[in-house]
Amino acid sequence: MTAQQMRAVIVGGGIAGLTAAYRLRAEATRSGVPLDVVLVEASDRLGGVISTETFEGAVIENGPDSFITTKPAALLLCGELGLVRNLVETNNQFRRAFIAFRNKLHPLPEGFFMLAPSQMLPLLQSPLFSPLGKMRMMLDVVLPAKPDAGDESLASFVKRRLGKEVLDRVAQPMMAGIYTADPEKLSLRSTMPQFLQYEADYGSVIVGLQEQRKKADRCESSFGTNDMTARDSGARYSMFATLDSGMGLLVSALAERIGTDKIRLKSRVEGLRRDRDRWIVNLDEGETLEADVLILAVPAHKCANLLHGVDPQLSNSLAGIEYASSMVLNMVYKRSDIANALDGFGFVVPAVEHRNIIACSYSSIKFPHRAPEGMATLRVFLGGALRPEITTLSEPEVVSLAQRDLRHYLGIKAQPIWYKLARWAESMPQYEVGHAARVDQIMHAVHNLPGLYLAGNAYSGVGIPDCIKGGENVARAALERLHTLVPG
Repeated sequence: MTAQQMRAVIVGGGIAGLTAAYRLRAEATRSGVPLDVVLVEASDRLGGVISTETFEGAVIENGPDSFITTKPAALLLCGELGLVRNLVETNNQFRRAFIAFRNKLHPLPEGFFMLAPSQMLPLLQSPLFSPLGKMRMMLDVVLPAKPDAGDESLASFVKRRLGKEVLDRVAQPMMAGIYTADPEKLSLRSTMPQFLQYEADYGSVIVGLQEQRKKADRCESSFGTNDMTARDSGARYSMFATLDSGMGLLVSALAERIGTDKIRLKSRVEGLRRDRDRWIVNLDEGETLEADVLILAVPAHKCANLLHGVDPQLSNSLAGIEYASSMVLNMVYKRSDIANALDGFGFVVPAVEHRNIIACSYSSIKFPHRAPEGMATLRVFLGGALRPEITTLSEPEVVSLAQRDLRHYLGIKAQPIWYKLARWAESMPQYEVGHAARVDQIMHAVHNLPGLYLAGNAYSGVGIPDCIKGGENVARAALERLHTLVPG
């Protein structure tokens, strides 16, 4: 680094850190800012929870297998990186999901979106709900809207508007598939604020969803609908896309643009401190990096440890964000060994069913060309906030528990051809009631530490597009600061 050159250090090589590093380098080059970008990652690989591998032609995703398209950040980044030709949408032929209920798999009623229905006939015909449960759901249309009294848990909102059956049989397992969270603690405002808006605007969640469906009918995108209410059973799936060779392609494309000489793997940050207007980053190998801007793109609890000596109050606020651990078990079978028709994208399992798994995704059905002819790949999810004890079991124990449930629901008696268990310890932040206020407090404290920025899934969204957007936002804010530091 020359005397005139400035430096940006990004700690964390997940999708948020990679995006921030890429955007910093690209925009600094474009605007003529002399900037040295260094990305530091403690592990021996990039991508964080994004991890793709192959087995005999089958694409195996050990972490997220796709991203939502209604939030444009991921699509736009893929376009910028030249990956548009690699985008793949979900399989139109089997675009539906199932719910495990009373030991059987039942299709989620068409038009049912996460927490509530937007179509009445499919709901009335569904065996998922009792007659009383359906009547209770319909009361949402006439119940008065609750005055805004601050944050509310997802469980409280669903029970208040739609009834306990909806919470237990659909809302809880569907949300568990996204947040691996306890709905009694999960903040609706920080996760599904549109439902609060439906209540405020229409006095009814059901009416709000119906109005959004009408808008969706008038405005379709190439990857489904432009709104979060798709036509399909299990509507989330119609809004998802992936990359043909797996999500790891996005990681490698970003790394290539950043430059391997700017990425330092197996380099752990041991401490941070400020020296006048610069940040001092101490690495475990004894090296010290000076930085004009510092982006921490690691989990909040790791940020808390690093910042404890800098701002104890900020550290405590970061440490207050709870995390859950989860596991993804990929299993490859002969298709002939699976009795179930696999005529959907997968199923979720409500906690009230007292099973071992949270959900199962039919990977080779959900996306085309994910497994060779005659083979099928399944992704099983376990653990989360409601079943943390499962994450402590040995690999053979976890596989046995998963096989027990797959035998019950899918009729699989044979052993898999191959399997891979990925453990993601403390990887999923829990957006509990009051999360938004906590994040505001954190960002206010960060604002008082010039040159420091936070990114990642702990703050304003857990999905890949959210993390990409967060990485881009902090990169732009960092560049604004750097512009003020350029001599002359």
